[in-house]
Amino acid sequence: MLNWAISFLVLALIAALLGFGGVAAVSVEIAQILFVVFIALFIVASLVHVLRGGNPPA
Repeated sequence: MLNWAISFLVLALIAALLGFGGVAAVSVEIAQILFVVFIALFIVASLVHVLRGGNPPA
């Protein structure tokens, strides 16, 4: 999912450089949403791992 966020961010930067303001704005919004979702899922997965007392994989 982080790959999608980075992809949309790169798309937004390219669109902004080429002067496509609408495409750039939409791509930035999508990238921000995906990044927040990625961070939230990372935090939830980390908490579940800590609460279960799991050991890191070997």
